Amino acid sequence: MQHSHLVDSATVANLRDLGGIDLPGGGRVRPGIALRSGQLDRLDPAADPMFDALGVRTVVDLRTAAERAAFPDRVPGGAHLLVADVLADEAGSGATAALAAALADPSGADRALGGGRAAQALRADYRAFVTSASARRAYRLLLTALAHQGGGPVLFHCTAGKDRTGWGASLVLLLLGADEETVRTEYLSVDPAVRARYAPLVERFVAAGGDPEVADAVLSVRAEYLAAALEALAEQWGDAESYARAGLGLKDDTLDSLRERLTA
Repeated sequence: MQHSHLVDSATVANLRDLGGIDLPGGGRVRPGIALRSGQLDRLDPAADPMFDALGVRTVVDLRTAAERAAFPDRVPGGAHLLVADVLADEAGSGATAALAAALADPSGADRALGGGRAAQALRADYRAFVTSASARRAYRLLLTALAHQGGGPVLFHCTAGKDRTGWGASLVLLLLGADEETVRTEYLSVDPAVRARYAPLVERFVAAGGDPEVADAVLSVRAEYLAAALEALAEQWGDAESYARAGLGLKDDTLDSLRERLTA
C-alpha cells in the first residue's frame, strides 16, 4: 500500500492512519501508531466509535494560537495535548493558517492572492516548514512524541490536515526510508477528502465573485508545494537523515526508537 487509509470518523475530518504504507525491504508502517487529521473542534468520541477505537494517547496540534483559539481541540479523555505551532515565528507567508479566513472575503482574497500569488504563498510556507525555527521546534516535538516507547497512538493535525500535517507525514515517511514516490503518493492522497470538506466554502466563495483559482490554490493538495519543502531540505541539509540530526537536533536513540515503533 502506498498511502494511508481513511478512517471513517463521524466527527473528525480527514482522519487517516499511516499504518500499512509499504517501505523498502519488505517492511511497512505499523498500524495504529501514527495518525493524521484535520482539527478536532467537532470531536465527539461518544458519537464516534471509529475514532474512540483508535485509543489516541497524544494529540499534537500544529496550528497557530489564533486557530487554536477560534476552533479549540476537543481532546479525547486520557490523551495528552502537545502544542507545536509550526508558524509561530511567521517565517512563511502564513497562507496555510488562513484557509477559511482567506476565502471569507472574496474581493480581498483576490486582491491579496490572485494572479498566482496564492500558490506562491503556499510554496513559501512549505519552505518555511523546513527552515524556520518554529517549524523545526514543532516537528522535533512531533517526531519525539512518535518515538516515545509506550506512548500509544499519536494523532497530529493542523486545520485541514493537508499542509503542516502533510509535511509532517512526509517527514515521518522519509525517516522510515520511504522513497519520494511513496511520500508524494501519500501527500496527494488526502486531496479528495479536503476538497469534499471545503466544497461548500468554495461554492460560496465563487458565487460571491471569488476567483476559483485562488480557492483551488489555497485548498487543494499540489505536488509543487511538497516539492518546495523537499527542495529546501535538499538545499540546506542534503537529506532527511541529516535534517533530522542537524536541523531538528534529534539524537540517534530518538531516531532508532522512531523506526522501531513505526516499522512492522
